[in-house]
Amino acid sequence: MRKPIDAAGFLASRAGEDRDFRDRLLANPNETIAKEFGITLADGHEVHVHEETYSATHIVLPPRSKFTEAERQEAKTGATSLEFLRRTLHDPAPPLRPPAFKRMKTPTSAATSEALAEAGRESIRRGLMFLESALDENGAWRCIRFNTADPDIPRHFERPPFVSALCALALESCSEARAKTIYTATRGHLIDTIEYPGLWRYYRHLPQDLDSTSLCSLVLGSHPWIFLGRNVPPILANRDEEGRFKTWVLADDEPDVVSRFRIEADPVVNANVIAYLGDCPETGDARRWLEFSVAGGTLEGSSKWYPDTTAIYYAIARATVRVQPSLDRLRPMLADRILDLRDEKGEFGNVLQTAQAVSALYNVGGLNSIDAKNQMELLLSSQREDGSWPELLAFGDQSLKWGTVGQIGHGSEAVTSAFCIEALERLVEILRA
Repeated sequence: MRKPIDAAGFLASRAGEDRDFRDRLLANPNETIAKEFGITLADGHEVHVHEETYSATHIVLPPRSKFTEAERQEAKTGATSLEFLRRTLHDPAPPLRPPAFKRMKTPTSAATSEALAEAGRESIRRGLMFLESALDENGAWRCIRFNTADPDIPRHFERPPFVSALCALALESCSEARAKTIYTATRGHLIDTIEYPGLWRYYRHLPQDLDSTSLCSLVLGSHPWIFLGRNVPPILANRDEEGRFKTWVLADDEPDVVSRFRIEADPVVNANVIAYLGDCPETGDARRWLEFSVAGGTLEGSSKWYPDTTAIYYAIARATVRVQPSLDRLRPMLADRILDLRDEKGEFGNVLQTAQAVSALYNVGGLNSIDAKNQMELLLSSQREDGSWPELLAFGDQSLKWGTVGQIGHGSEAVTSAFCIEALERLVEILRA
């Protein structure tokens, strides 16, 4: 069955109507919940069900914070401390490597679809070998933080859970055993970084945010906090007067370094929250806003965090798949918008933009509108000998129009490679159809 937005409430209601189910839920909650919803709950997390009586009342206390009071206070002022900020970063990142040598393209007429599909499969395997070596020992994906306006500012590695979730979701379409291993390792990292009741943040000196939370929740769908919807109330409470989801979860006891430039109603953040919460009345206003924005062609430059229009369409297209059928009428409009991004040569831009455009078109049923063989060759010719694709800007504020802090970019070879592997999987499927 489809999981309701309030799974815990559903279980309580069902237990009130079915005595046998109530007894099973009390005696063996993990097994009963798994059977009821047809899922496998995350290992290593016990679910306890308590039954109140007319003579006994239960008060459930939330878990203690992962952070001490001193650590929490330090995070509140962390943005003003260079020493604290450095803790969010890791080793200095190496210089940007040049793109792979562009091999002379084989004319599409000379390469059969099956030959290209097989080359794509081999490219995926090489890419996964690179990704396996790029993860750290905790299963975290490495990203690079850099300044797009001043290349002399040092580049540093960072490992926020958001990046790991973003890339893991791109690998969902890959059936290779190595991809499953990487995905499992990533889940472990996200479990380590979860905060009650199922929220995440990018850096410790930033408040929790709905972009990180929604993507991490999509990856950890079988974690009891996520499956039972523990994080749904704070997500729903973080909407503006028009019902759109706001990015930052500001609370009195959380760091607040974003209110000066707090930009809300970001289209990608809303698309990601909708993808997590699904087709329900609570997401209706946000869905209608996205539909209006796509239909009106107003999304270019509308995101603080994703300045590339391709990335915006990619996120919305992914949401259409996860909330079927409520966003189905968006599919033809999205396909047209994505196709309009092509240049006079029929190309979408760099290899990351190409990969995201290919996957987005697949998700909205428009991939047959482009030359799959040509896009396959473009992706293959951009891969390096070590299996990676070049580091490119994946997300980040690229202007000062959003506030005093800007022109910070994020991306890495691993991030680009994850999206290229996703696109290759889609193209292989089309070429073999």
